Amino acid sequence: MTRLIFRDDAYLREAPGLVLAVSEAGVELDASLFYAQAGGQPGDTGTLVWEGGEMPIANTVKGEGDTVLLKLAEGAATPPVGAAVTQRLDWDRRYRHMRMHTSMHLLCSLIPGAGVTGGQIGADRSRLDFDLAEPPAKEWLTDRLNALIAANHPITQSWITTEELDANPTLVRTLSVQPPRVGGQIRLVRIGAGEPPVDLQPCGGTHVAATGEIGRVAVTKLENKGKQNRRVYLVLEEG
Repeated sequence: MTRLIFRDDAYLREAPGLVLAVSEAGVELDASLFYAQAGGQPGDTGTLVWEGGEMPIANTVKGEGDTVLLKLAEGAATPPVGAAVTQRLDWDRRYRHMRMHTSMHLLCSLIPGAGVTGGQIGADRSRLDFDLAEPPAKEWLTDRLNALIAANHPITQSWITTEELDANPTLVRTLSVQPPRVGGQIRLVRIGAGEPPVDLQPCGGTHVAATGEIGRVAVTKLENKGKQNRRVYLVLEEG
């Protein structure tokens, strides 16, 4: 099992690691600073550095069991097994994903009761698909999102058991993807300090610490993707 450094601190940009395995599938470390592609959030990119070598990371994916694999760029050198390495994150890309991901949680809060049928986080544009006959107007969504962002709500995490989740199935908004269960535990991401919170749902991704970090956003397009499937596109207006 790879220890997930980003889950404890999504703001770390550099961390040590130890190479456990190297194969065509990728490089496995004992602990990963890099988020593995899942739940619509892209895998992180960056660099591995060790004595006498350096490897650009083209993507990060899940391996067998609970492992994380670093995919190397074509033709790149790989570190030897047992080597001590420094992990350096492509921070600008990750931080945009963190801001985007958090804004998508806020978008969910504005469309209560509608299941999420799909989604994709991007550094430049993201989307969420809702099981919904008619979404609110994009101008209304944009205004409400920016009001929630400006309120600078804190974002925290906690853990519940699988039994607690099973007893509260409405916490899960996604219809086709179940939240990751780590050792019988599920991570809850909470936006807002009050009761009820702005948003509360299981999630394994990376998020900012407060909504004010997101900056202004805009809902740019609504698409009809089927009888009960509405796609909402979202962009960051600030760099």
